[in-house]
Amino acid sequence: MKITFFHWGIHAWAIYAVVGLSLSYFSYRHKLPLLPRSALYPLIGERIYGPMGHAVDTFAVIGTMFGVATSLGFGVLQVNSGLNYLVGLPISPVVQVGLIIAISLIATVSVFSGLDKGVKRLSELNLGLAVLLLIFVLIFGPTVEILQAFVQNTGAYLSDIVGKTFNLYAYEQKNDWIGGWTLLYWGWWISWSPFVGTFIARVSRGRTIREFLIGVLFVPSLFTFLWMTVFGNTAIDAIMNHGATYLSDAVSSDVSIALFVFFEHLPFSTLLSTIALCLVVTFFVTSSDSGSLVIDNLTSGGDHDAPVWQRVFWAMLQGVVASVLLLAGGLQALQTVAIASALPFLLVMLLMCLGLYKALKDDWIKINSVQSHNTSVQYSKTNVDWEDHLDVLVSHPSEDDVQEFLEQVATPALTKVCESFIRRNIPAQLINLDNRVRFVIPSEDHNDFVYGLRIRAFTITNPLVSEVDDGETDYYRAEVFLEHGGQHYDVMGFTQKQILADVVTQYEKYTHYLHLSSSEYLGGDA
Repeated sequence: MKITFFHWGIHAWAIYAVVGLSLSYFSYRHKLPLLPRSALYPLIGERIYGPMGHAVDTFAVIGTMFGVATSLGFGVLQVNSGLNYLVGLPISPVVQVGLIIAISLIATVSVFSGLDKGVKRLSELNLGLAVLLLIFVLIFGPTVEILQAFVQNTGAYLSDIVGKTFNLYAYEQKNDWIGGWTLLYWGWWISWSPFVGTFIARVSRGRTIREFLIGVLFVPSLFTFLWMTVFGNTAIDAIMNHGATYLSDAVSSDVSIALFVFFEHLPFSTLLSTIALCLVVTFFVTSSDSGSLVIDNLTSGGDHDAPVWQRVFWAMLQGVVASVLLLAGGLQALQTVAIASALPFLLVMLLMCLGLYKALKDDWIKINSVQSHNTSVQYSKTNVDWEDHLDVLVSHPSEDDVQEFLEQVATPALTKVCESFIRRNIPAQLINLDNRVRFVIPSEDHNDFVYGLRIRAFTITNPLVSEVDDGETDYYRAEVFLEHGGQHYDVMGFTQKQILADVVTQYEKYTHYLHLSSSEYLGGDA
């Protein structure tokens, strides 16, 4: 049980937490796209929108595709065994490919129905069946022994977690074992991390980092431990105390049928086997449809309104990949591709950790600089008529309005401030890109100073306003982006003078940040 907990416990969820936390932080804190490339923003800056960023998202797509396909391949082996056990369906590659096609078609229907209908309802059904099965086995199994074992198994796992983490069996000949178990599982988790991490990030908005880590690392790990203990210790009790050696024989001969043989030890075995079979099918259907949504989101650059046919394409492609792997090499091919597809994204995850550390460190310094530096005067909103300011607040500009503002007001203002810095022998440059403009002061030793304006689209959520005058439900903002990400405020409607003042204010904060992060006190107290 300790090694089972080790493979399915905190280590697995820590992999998901790295990706989920990185995506959440850079998307919600700094208003970057909910894509893996955003986690590299502190390292490569705006280049995340170029070939390097595309490569990162491509690695995520490959990992997710083969990770879900591997799961689908493993799952169909168990579904085939379950149907053979229940209704005598033959076990063969042809039948397994047919089952993959059936599961992919169900996933396609779910994807076509959308996130709120198909995917959500299947996920709720999946969770309900899992809890029902868990409670049934807990009640009809050795309940007291299960609860005792749960506490003891968890304690044994925690006491050995460090040793098992670093145990590579250097003094034992277990290379085949560690490759077929530990490395397989961890490669599998890494290949799933873009998929699971994205879903975790979507439901984690508004949480603190502490709440996020507790919710991602410990809550699902404890549920996994409970699940493994209920089923695992019930089987162990049956073998050791009730002579059910047929269970161990089933595991040795065909592990995919062991679950259904296990139910023979409990009441209503046929009903339980049917529920378990439905649970396995719905699990892999939800994995396939959710994976399709994530891959579609990655390949469309974060666009949540991509055409439905794209999601259908990815759902069917997952089934094709799983079928090819099964026919080409069976179980061994699935294990190999799970590990191989994880390697490129493992490198991305290491860069994610570095980028997240750098961003959090910079955030900590910036927060302290703001708290300790209160001499900065906010000039940008002085001498503004309150009715003019109210007009800006209640308006919902179109994309053309904001584009015109960038061209006629913002760009000339940033051109002036750029020329002013150059006259003071400070190198500066103005970069015009699609839907955004950036004023940059390069620095060799520190982060560049960046003041950028970017057009961003939003859906109206004000309950007092149902839609814009022309019937549109979207509006646009000219939001400020600094080197470390978005600043969550809009300058649409500012005058050139106000924009210039805002740039100077941000530059003042930047110089104070440099003072705190790199200056050394030389003494001289009176």
